[in-house]
Amino acid sequence: MRTEDLHSLTGAYALHALLDDEREAFERHLAGCATCEQEAREFAAATARLGLAATVVPAPALRDRVLHRVTTVRQVPPGGGTAEKARRVVPRGRGLARWALAACVAAAAGLGGTAVWQYERAQDAGQRAAQAERRAETLAGVLAAPDAESRTARLAAGASGTLVVSERQDRAVFLASGMAEPPRGKVYQLWFDDHGTMRSAGLMDPGSTSQAVLMDGAVDGAAGVGITVEPAGGSKQPTSDPIALLSVPA
Repeated sequence: MRTEDLHSLTGAYALHALLDDEREAFERHLAGCATCEQEAREFAAATARLGLAATVVPAPALRDRVLHRVTTVRQVPPGGGTAEKARRVVPRGRGLARWALAACVAAAAGLGGTAVWQYERAQDAGQRAAQAERRAETLAGVLAAPDAESRTARLAAGASGTLVVSERQDRAVFLASGMAEPPRGKVYQLWFDDHGTMRSAGLMDPGSTSQAVLMDGAVDGAAGVGITVEPAGGSKQPTSDPIALLSVPA
């Protein structure tokens, strides 16, 4: 593939639209072309911003219908079979214990225990869904804000990170592209740098290499943002050196 052709692939690369051989050729080219590297990072950041800004939030009525159905639909037995079918596959030695357990579950259901449990689970799920909706709306609002400013930095192993800040909303979003998964039992944690004092700004999804994260809390005049590798669940203060530092765009 000619070099001039490779220069034209930055957009397709950012959208993960290249065939394997094209991607490999472009990544070899990327290692020695600062212009294409910068352009690919900017395309990746713009793509994430546009996608999230166009996110459609489900109507509240849909959530209410789902929560109502959770409390009324019976759970299907494992395998979807009848009691007779279940009896045939239970090992002889443990049949009595399993049927005793089944009888207890049936009694609890008859007394309304299962319905109460389902209702409580539905409430928990509804609260989590509402929180996720609010975070998604805030995240999209930051990315689409008229005063949004961004700063992109190259991370390890060809990954990139973009910090987007809306001064008017006093909120920030971190966009990651191509980050390696953290070591087992670890997580990436974001921090606001309050002029030398690190303030936790939330955790990244350890199972996703490309993601958009609404940072916890207000920017509140922070000078920069750092990323560290922390134990699962995060830390109150950084326990490792930052793997990346980005200054807050002016």
